[in-house]
Amino acid sequence: MQSQVLVLKDSVKRESGSKVHHANIQASKAVADIIRTTLGPRSMLKMLLDASGGIVVTNDGNAILRELDLAHPAAKSMIELSRSQDEEVGDGTTSVIILAGEMLHVAETFIDQHFHPTVICRAYNKALDDAIAVLDKIAMTIDVTDRATMLGLIKSCIGTKFTSQFGDLIADLALEATRIVGVDLGQGLREVDIKKYIKVEKVPGGQLEDSVVLKGVMFNKDVIAPGKMRRKIVNPRIMLLDCPLEYKKGENQTNAELLKEEDWGLLLKLEEEYIEGLCVQILKFKPDVVITEKGLSDLACHYLSKAGVTAIRRLRKTDNNRIAKACGAVIVNRPDELQESDIGTGAGLFEVKKIGDEFFTFIVDCKEPKACTVLLRGPSKDMLNEVERNLQDAMAVARNILKNPKLVPGGGASELTVSATLKQKSSSIEGIEKWPYEAAAIAFEAIPRTLAQNCGVNVIRTMTALQGKHANGENAWIGIDGNTGAMTDVKEKKIWDAYNVKAQTFKTAIESACLLLRIDDIVSGIKKKQPAGSKAPTKPQVETEGDADNEQIIPE
Repeated sequence: MQSQVLVLKDSVKRESGSKVHHANIQASKAVADIIRTTLGPRSMLKMLLDASGGIVVTNDGNAILRELDLAHPAAKSMIELSRSQDEEVGDGTTSVIILAGEMLHVAETFIDQHFHPTVICRAYNKALDDAIAVLDKIAMTIDVTDRATMLGLIKSCIGTKFTSQFGDLIADLALEATRIVGVDLGQGLREVDIKKYIKVEKVPGGQLEDSVVLKGVMFNKDVIAPGKMRRKIVNPRIMLLDCPLEYKKGENQTNAELLKEEDWGLLLKLEEEYIEGLCVQILKFKPDVVITEKGLSDLACHYLSKAGVTAIRRLRKTDNNRIAKACGAVIVNRPDELQESDIGTGAGLFEVKKIGDEFFTFIVDCKEPKACTVLLRGPSKDMLNEVERNLQDAMAVARNILKNPKLVPGGGASELTVSATLKQKSSSIEGIEKWPYEAAAIAFEAIPRTLAQNCGVNVIRTMTALQGKHANGENAWIGIDGNTGAMTDVKEKKIWDAYNVKAQTFKTAIESACLLLRIDDIVSGIKKKQPAGSKAPTKPQVETEGDADNEQIIPE
């Protein structure tokens, strides 16, 4: 049997060597420059047009980069950095891009001097290990039960965001929500699942100050029969179902052949009896509220309303899970498997309220809720979207501190301390790695420098004064006040960062810079679209072993 060789006829674009390194560095710097002005409390906002034609106004690094559609692969890789930082720790999305861009920028000189990328990467990794060691040294542990300290920390972490002008509001909401859903795993560990058990419900109208964390759940649904069913129940018994309360339909088209006229009545009666049987099984447990994820027929609605039971149908699975966590109910798949222990009795109040034009169901005042809803009010949708983004960041910060209660100085103080310590250490490093190691130390200064730029102060004077204070790795708490640009003691001003966020920023930035430096070839196999009227490209040609002598080699 002859083997077959696949030969591509279309030309493949290829770049290699230092040209690629320069292209990657330029692309990364371009991405960093886009969001450089959004670092710090006095940062600029960006207005973006998203794919659907809507407007996004934000200064959140990840939110901005998410909307960009860049062609260069290195730029795409940088955008992924911000996304992974957001998913991992929820904050520091701007810092990580600026730091990675700066690491690549200082490496450009060494590429020009024909340093091997592996040497640069080795020095960078050594610098990363030392930087984390410095962070460990200057970090301080806090008491997570002290509400005032926690609030101060969350406030300083989201002080760079748009909502910082509303004072403690967002920090309060975030701390309250993460406290509610936190679960003790034992051995001092806490699990806080923000995605699953905290729902942010945005309702335009009212003032931002009206926003609250509900000790329970709310969702956008009304009762099935508004006139017949109660809309307010105190201490309700709640039953959660995951099955339809209607007659089973055939999987596909079902035909039934009836010979006698009475059979039709019998068929309908069977359906009614089946539904009545389901309702009897449910009513045995005397529930006040029945909520199902599936459909609920008019007949079932009649039986339930006659018994004084309020029913809600077609609820989302995620909402149903949250209700179960809040009121202590168990979601049941079949009514004949119901038990008394499945009924949720933890809620204090069931109420349906009208907000604006829509009805919302509240299941609140729960005894020990392990899920909650944050109700956000505000003047416009754009404003609410930005507040929600800031709230997600604040909740991520609160979660990080509950998991790992350690702080490091903010306002660029950590980076300056790391930079000063690494500069000192660089003199003891032997060989060619000394220079990239020292360059990495200087790159850390990009964060305080950018902060100073965004405050509008004299950058050179401020940076020189700060470097003088940090000269021997001392004064670890001297940084920049992001509002005034003045040199300040960040401990007094309560400008802090979470240890998790800072360590993750350093790791992600340096590791990605090393990854991009190691790329020495970009082969693009994407065919460009043919202009109208030109000849269509030929298909890849399959050749047999006999034609191997005439094999065409892919051109460089």
